[in-house]
Amino acid sequence: MSNRPRRPSKPYRRPRKDPVRVLAFDALRAVGERDAYANLVLPPLLQKARAEGQFDARDAALATELVYGTLRWQGTYDEIIAECVDRPLREVDPPVLDVLCLGAHQLLGTRVPAHAAVSATVELARVVLGDGRAKFVNAVLRKITTHDLEGWLEKVAPPYDEDPEEHLGIRHAHPRWIVSALWDALGGGSAGMEELLEADNERPEVTLVARPGRATAEELLTGDAVPGRWSPHAVRLTEGGDPGELRAVREGRAGVQDEGSQLVALALAAAPLRPGVAGAADETDGAGGTPRDELWLDGCAGPGGKAALLAALAAQRGAVLVAAEKQPHRAGLVSRALEGNPGPYAVVTADATRPAWRPGTFDRVLVDVPCTGLGALRRRPEARWRRRPEDVPGFAPLQRDLLRQALNSVRVGGAVGYATCSPHPAETRAVVDDLVKETGAELIDARPLLPDMPGLGDGPDVQLWPHLHGTDAMYLALLRRTADGG
Repeated sequence: MSNRPRRPSKPYRRPRKDPVRVLAFDALRAVGERDAYANLVLPPLLQKARAEGQFDARDAALATELVYGTLRWQGTYDEIIAECVDRPLREVDPPVLDVLCLGAHQLLGTRVPAHAAVSATVELARVVLGDGRAKFVNAVLRKITTHDLEGWLEKVAPPYDEDPEEHLGIRHAHPRWIVSALWDALGGGSAGMEELLEADNERPEVTLVARPGRATAEELLTGDAVPGRWSPHAVRLTEGGDPGELRAVREGRAGVQDEGSQLVALALAAAPLRPGVAGAADETDGAGGTPRDELWLDGCAGPGGKAALLAALAAQRGAVLVAAEKQPHRAGLVSRALEGNPGPYAVVTADATRPAWRPGTFDRVLVDVPCTGLGALRRRPEARWRRRPEDVPGFAPLQRDLLRQALNSVRVGGAVGYATCSPHPAETRAVVDDLVKETGAELIDARPLLPDMPGLGDGPDVQLWPHLHGTDAMYLALLRRTADGG
């Protein structure tokens, strides 16, 4: 599938008409030029348009669909556009490609009538690109109207039996290398592959978490909200809506958090501990040898969602969470997320690969490690086109170092959760297997800690999936430090 050129765009005139499509174009330019994320760029643009009286709810919904839909299907639209131009795509200016993709999405991915889609997109091109390039846009879009999406897919995607990965990649708007990685993560068979790719292209519901001791799920069940599928603290907003309208969210007693992320925190909190040395007073509570469970660590705490849930769970047991985050501005986000926690906690600006605490300090440790983010393509559709295969090994040393230091930071008999929002085998089991061999840590079966969930595989680690569980593709392995390693 085609890769877009990465070069500065030519200047364009400031827009004056059609604020919905102008806003969508501005958002796409921010994503393309600054490597910004749409979920960070779009909300302030929408808020500004509403404040200025340019948008109503319907306009905002259309702008959102145009941005996310265009980004999601960008690679496939590029293949189609390439069939309609007389030059390589790398020779087409990025802003022109953005306008063409916006038009292609309206023609092939929405119910906007063809004549309206062409007219509106050509007018957008005239305003932001100039008359000359608007004529080029008009000519290309009229060629695109000769087929519907299915017709174009038949034309640009190779037959499945000739090249199944490229076929699926173009039909479901995923780069070939990601299709290959997901296929490996699913076990190599065809079962579930198309369902997973289709789920990646669905906009996820907004999911809330009621932080224990501060809010209840029942409190959040208003309007079209329904309980979560798996987490007792989750509530799903089935019709979207603004979470900020809920008092508990405004007060920080609840927040937006994917159910997969909630399950990672819940599983670590429920993992069985052992005394490090039989009868050791400092590793039991002194009442019948119950393992000590007083101090928890979130080693990669920013921006604070999992830390806030872990801190609330720890407070219910009289334990304390230390939330460590390397970047100062992200540590500030963590502080805001934990503000008001019912029990004691600490937020520290610290690098978990160079811990400032003594080995064996903590009873439970979570490291939700930096990764390619291939498990959250529903939320960040631009990431699928931005990431490259060579990014995967680039994360490997950091992922291993974070897990290594987590095992060093937990006491003997304590539990470590290794989590990542990627199902890529090189970021999941390969990392865990290497550290188990290196340290002698033992794996804890995570499946019983996520009761009543189907499709958890053979264990002991767990891979969640959008098409099976309705969550991001979160991975979780639970490890216990042993007396002879870790």
